[in-house]
Amino acid sequence: MAKKTKRRGLMGTGLDRGQQYGLSEAVKMVKERATSKFDETIEIALNLGIDPRHSDQMVRGAVSMPNGTGKSVSVAVFAKDAKAEEAKAAGADIVGADDLAETVSKGEIAFDRCVATPDMMSVVGKLGKILGPRGLMPNPKLGTVTNDVAAAVKAVKGGQVAFRVEKAGIVHAGIGKASFSENALTENVLAFISAINNAKPNGAKGTFLKRVTLSSTMGAGVKIDTSNLALSRGVSD
Repeated sequence: MAKKTKRRGLMGTGLDRGQQYGLSEAVKMVKERATSKFDETIEIALNLGIDPRHSDQMVRGAVSMPNGTGKSVSVAVFAKDAKAEEAKAAGADIVGADDLAETVSKGEIAFDRCVATPDMMSVVGKLGKILGPRGLMPNPKLGTVTNDVAAAVKAVKGGQVAFRVEKAGIVHAGIGKASFSENALTENVLAFISAINNAKPNGAKGTFLKRVTLSSTMGAGVKIDTSNLALSRGVSD
């Protein structure tokens, strides 16, 4: 425990937790503090000025990271016949129909993302209580209910990040790895913030994007000064 506390203390050296840093500086600070033996994930958290308990203030969507996420993603596809073959050819890890539904109904889930063709949703819909809480339910708004299964699989495999606001009004996601260049991480951060702004619900009142924090898996959070970001107008502390 003492070693862990000492390590966290070192990672926070030179960091003023109350200060907001420019994006470039924040990215550099987070990378410098990601000193674990494994390639730490760089994570972003956004505090939004909404109450997701209201249906007109829900924020969810998906965005493709321009530089990928550095994470290997396992994709399952619910499809039949020709569409099933297309999914396999595109690199889907698991492809099935009723047989896959039966496996999932038993709680056997060996995938990170899920895609389905529209004709399979009558089957997939029955798995809502299993897939829903895990954030795995295919959704047309996320591009995961589609007849173009090949494009969907390639998008997910290529670094697409799905996001959904939590009860406290917070959205978080992994947007890269510590091994990424500062420029690559900066581009991914901007892409994610842009996607969140584009997903702003009509029911949102006042300041929408209130705070942005960047961190690594084991590192301290670094607050980003969003006032200089062209993509985040109307941001406040």
